[in-house]
Amino acid sequence: MPYTTEEGGRLNNFAKEPKVYQAEPPSGGQIRNYIFLGIAAVILVGGLIAVTFSVSNMG
Repeated sequence: MPYTTEEGGRLNNFAKEPKVYQAEPPSGGQIRNYIFLGIAAVILVGGLIAVTFSVSNMG
């Protein structure tokens, strides 16, 4: 672990810095999966809202 010695002999510990890298753009398959998951999420939320309205109007 990296550390320095300060005045009076005190040790000062520093966190290890992570390696920095540049992100790569998503591939065609990943983009297709993101679109599919987005559509599925919209359908799920829309279904939940429809169920909520139908249950609230029953009483």
